[in-house]
Amino acid sequence: MKIVKKTPRILITIILFLIFFFPFYWMFTTSVKTLGETVRIPPTMWPEIFQWENFKRAFEAIPFMQYLGNSVIVTLSVLILQMCTIVPAAYAFARYKFKGDKILFGLIMITMMIPAQLVFLPLFVMFSKLGWINTYQSLILPFASSAFGIFMLRQTFKQVPKELIEAAKLDKASEFKIIRKIMLPLARPTLTTLGLLTFINTWNDYFWPLVLTTKDTVRTLPVGIASLRNIESGVNFHVLMAGNVMLVIPILIAFLLAQKQIIKAFTYMGDK
Repeated sequence: MKIVKKTPRILITIILFLIFFFPFYWMFTTSVKTLGETVRIPPTMWPEIFQWENFKRAFEAIPFMQYLGNSVIVTLSVLILQMCTIVPAAYAFARYKFKGDKILFGLIMITMMIPAQLVFLPLFVMFSKLGWINTYQSLILPFASSAFGIFMLRQTFKQVPKELIEAAKLDKASEFKIIRKIMLPLARPTLTTLGLLTFINTWNDYFWPLVLTTKDTVRTLPVGIASLRNIESGVNFHVLMAGNVMLVIPILIAFLLAQKQIIKAFTYMGDK
């Protein structure tokens, strides 16, 4: 009876796994097929011979290392700036009462509902007047903070017992020391989760680098991978998918390294 009761749950888990896993499977198998196999009807589920040279073609068809370096610079810069802005903001909203704090926090939450495409034009005009088109700062500064990050970290900071903070203040600990020694270690799972989400969003961002850059010197990897569609006549799906595999690998590695902390973050917040 226990097995019978668990069967629907097991089936649902398998179905969900296949739904999420299949796109990655299809991307990888397409990346090692020949062009003929990618357009064959009915489609082939497995390549006859693995075409590893597709990755070499994708690497050599574009200035891959230039795009990769730009993505690393932009992503790390956004990560560092966001940590420097959301941590003190979340701590202030969680632990202090000041005039207009609810209104200010509400305004921050409202920004979560504004799509990036809506503010694109005024930002583009401003960056154009500043001469920031084709520069790193135009790709980094608009994402130097995160309303979602402030909200999520504020909720975590509010769960820290007040007695712990008061005890630290009795020991004459400064606010900076309280944040560094108490709040950040306790919020490590949340910070890891926010860092991973920021990494994925920034690493995969296509729209913003596309419209604010015209030169390979500052363009990021997603824009470079998309340009593989134009390397030869027609769309070489196998080469394009090989580029996408190389684009996804850093994200998969980051997720595998951070998954335990992510589970802890959501388990802790769920318990509360």
